Amino acid sequence: MIPSALPRTRGETGPDPSADEPITAWALAARSGDADAGERFVRALHRDVLRYVTHLCGDPQAVDDLAQDTFLRALAGLHRFEGRSSARIWLLAIARRAVVDSYRHDAARPRLSDAPDWQSTVERSQPRGLPGFDDGVVLLDLLATLPDERRKAFVLTQLLGLPYAEAAELTGCPVGTVRSRVARARAALLALVDDTEPA
Repeated sequence: MIPSALPRTRGETGPDPSADEPITAWALAARSGDADAGERFVRALHRDVLRYVTHLCGDPQAVDDLAQDTFLRALAGLHRFEGRSSARIWLLAIARRAVVDSYRHDAARPRLSDAPDWQSTVERSQPRGLPGFDDGVVLLDLLATLPDERRKAFVLTQLLGLPYAEAAELTGCPVGTVRSRVARARAALLALVDDTEPA
C-alpha cells in the first residue's frame, strides 16, 4: 500500500502552512499564464516532489522520471487547480498517482528472463496433463477424416453447442438428418480413437 503523506525525519515538523500561501498563489498565477510564477511554483516544490516520489517508489533510477512526469501532469492540468487546497497537497497527490500508474504499467509488462534459453524455460513451466493445444490438434485431425456433412453437423452441435433445430436450419436439412449425421460422426470418431489407442 502506498502511503499518502511524506515521511518526516526526526525533529522535522513539516512545512509551515504559511509557506504554502505563496506557492499556491504562484500556481494560480501560472494557471492564468504567468510563466515566471510557473517557474517559481516548480522550483519551490521540486525538492518535496523528489523526496515524496523517492519514498513511494523505492527505485532510485525511476525518481527523476516520476518527478518529471508529476510536473508534466501538474502543468497540463493547472487550469483545473482552483486553490481550494494548497498547491503542495495538490501536487503531491499528482505525484502519488504518477507512482501508482508506474506500478500498474510495470505490472502489465512482461518480465524479462535471465535464463539463457527462455523458450525452454517457459515450456518447462507450463502445466502438464491438461487438455489443450495437443488435444485440439488431435481432434482436428480426427474431424478431418469425417465426410463433410457429418463434420459440419458434429461441429455445429457438439463443439459450438447449437441446438439441432438451428444446426438443421444452417445446413438446410431436416432435424432428423442432423441427428443421424451427428450419431454417425460420433461412432466414426470413437472407432478412430479405439484404433489409435495402444492395446
